[in-house]
Amino acid sequence: MSDISPTASAEDIPECPDCGKPEPLCICDSLAPVENRVEVLILQHPQEQDRLLGTARLTTRQLTNATLKIGLSWPSLSKALGRDVDPARWAVLYLGSAKVADLETDRDVVAIDRKGALEYGQNAILNALEGIVLLDGTWSQAKALWWRNAWMLKCQRVILGPKSLSLYGKLRREPRSDGLSTIEAAAFLLGRLEKKPEIADTLLGAFERMLAKYREGIKTHPELLPKPKPKRDWRKGRKPARRR
Repeated sequence: MSDISPTASAEDIPECPDCGKPEPLCICDSLAPVENRVEVLILQHPQEQDRLLGTARLTTRQLTNATLKIGLSWPSLSKALGRDVDPARWAVLYLGSAKVADLETDRDVVAIDRKGALEYGQNAILNALEGIVLLDGTWSQAKALWWRNAWMLKCQRVILGPKSLSLYGKLRREPRSDGLSTIEAAAFLLGRLEKKPEIADTLLGAFERMLAKYREGIKTHPELLPKPKPKRDWRKGRKPARRR
C-alpha cells in the first residue's frame, strides 16, 4: 500500500525513475526481462509522453534488446540507433491508410510496398528482418514522424491485422479497430517474427498488470487523472455578421 497522502497533488507524487510512472502506478518490480532476437526501436513523439497510460518505456523495460528515442526527426536509422545498420533489414510499423482487411491475405503481419500493395515473398521478407521501428504517438503524431524521417522509406513497411481490439478498451479509444498500444504492437510483431508466443504473452501480461494498477491507483489517487480540457467558446474569433 502506498504511503502517499491521498490529498497530495499530482506534482507531489514521486515518479519511478525507470518507467516514469507515478509510484502508485508502477509495476517495475513485477517485470522479468525478456530476450528478443529482433531488435526494437521506439521513436516517441515529444508530445506523447503519457506517464499514466503510455507503454513505450514499459516496453523497453521489459525487452532486453530495445531502445527508446524521443524526438521528431533523425538523419538516418543508424543515427537513431547510434551504430551502423542496414535499413533494408529493418521494418517500420506504420498503418497510415493501409488496412490488412483490404488485402487478399490471411496473414496478420503483412509486408507492403510503397503503394500499399502486398509484397511478393512475405515469408522471406519477414524472416530476414533484424529489427522493427515502432512510432509511439497518436495517429497524427505517428504521421508526423513518418513524414519527417524520409529514411523510413528505405526500410520495409509492415502493417498489422489483429483479430481483437486493444486491451485499452474505454481507457483510450483508438480511431481504428486495428490500432494497438506500443507494447501490444511489439508483442504482436515479436511473437510472430520470432515464432515465440511466450514473448507476446509476457508483454501482454505486463500491459494487463499496468492497466489493472492504473484502474486501482486512480481510485486512491484521483488527482492523477488528466484534467478535462476546457470547452472552447465557439463564438470567440467569429466575425460579426455583415449588414445588408
